[in-house]
Amino acid sequence: MSFNHAAILPTIGRNSDVSGPGCTGRYTRRRVTSDPCLPARLPTIGFIKREAESLAPKELVKQQLQASIEESIDTESIAESTESHHVRRPSGSSSRSSSSIKTFMKSIVSPRIARSPSAGWSNVQPYEVMRAVEEQDIMFLMEVRDKAFPLLLQSIGGETPLIHAIRTGNKDVAIVLLGAFSRWVNYLEDSELEKPQTRSYLKALRVGLKLAINEGLAKSQIELIASFMQTLIMSEGDKWVHSQVLDVARALNSGSEGKPVEAAGAAVRRFATKELGKADLIASLEDYISNATADLVMMGAWANALKSIKGESLPTYYFARDDRVYKAFTERLDRHKVEIRRSCNRRLKWQLGILRETLEGRSVTFRRKVEILVNKLDEGEGP
Repeated sequence: MSFNHAAILPTIGRNSDVSGPGCTGRYTRRRVTSDPCLPARLPTIGFIKREAESLAPKELVKQQLQASIEESIDTESIAESTESHHVRRPSGSSSRSSSSIKTFMKSIVSPRIARSPSAGWSNVQPYEVMRAVEEQDIMFLMEVRDKAFPLLLQSIGGETPLIHAIRTGNKDVAIVLLGAFSRWVNYLEDSELEKPQTRSYLKALRVGLKLAINEGLAKSQIELIASFMQTLIMSEGDKWVHSQVLDVARALNSGSEGKPVEAAGAAVRRFATKELGKADLIASLEDYISNATADLVMMGAWANALKSIKGESLPTYYFARDDRVYKAFTERLDRHKVEIRRSCNRRLKWQLGILRETLEGRSVTFRRKVEILVNKLDEGEGP
């Protein structure tokens, strides 16, 4: 048997013959085009040092202010875990943070060594604080904050350190002082608030905070507004708090028709508008307003409960200080639960239960909690 391979022979021939008629020439590889580049040189040591001298102090101010805010937020949990803790001092993490910042500054910028007052910390002179403001010696001011805080409020020649910092254009120093003020307010213990000297400090602090707001520092430091309102209430707002608590208590007695939550929120907004006078500042105060609104409703409900039972009123200096009012409110509910169950009317018991349930925990913002209270107490059908 034979096979005819004529059909496949031409194909095999073309594949094996590279110089056949189908080949026009030798294949040449495309030449790679050159594209030279010159890497940018590294910055000089002098340039790096100038950048460090410019940026490191600003970063120090930022971290010190952040540390002050974090300390004020954690103050409550620290105080509760240690009942015998009466002396305020920065936490270990804050100390380590400050130490690391100092080391960073010394290693890169090589600033002057942190000085101590000429007569020791027990006898710091006001002029030394003013000199630290002019020289932007932030570490010295932080030491004064911890060891001789009243000097930060003391006036020399009609100027406090904060006013002096603002007028001389040392904005970074002014921000550090404002952070120190906010930290001091949040660290205040209940026993200290009853002292006349503390009230005088709060009034001086209020003047300084108001000046800072007028100078426009509130635009970059949102927490400044809340600190000002808190200080204002603590220094001379007792009468206003008492008056609004009575109004909210009457609204609670009227049930949903009285719109108690709406009435409390409107009262806080009127007070803030009177003291601040600027709509854009009020808008940045929403969290504080929600906190204050919830506190007024709780204080009003408890005031109604005291008409039927014997107990202690909620301290006005707890007002709008995170969840202090709520803690005191629930503590009193637990202590007097038998009397409340026996003596209070059905509507009031329902309102107390709604407040306790809605305002519990920190996973939900005060603004959302107030919205829930409006839905239940102002717009709900009641018990």
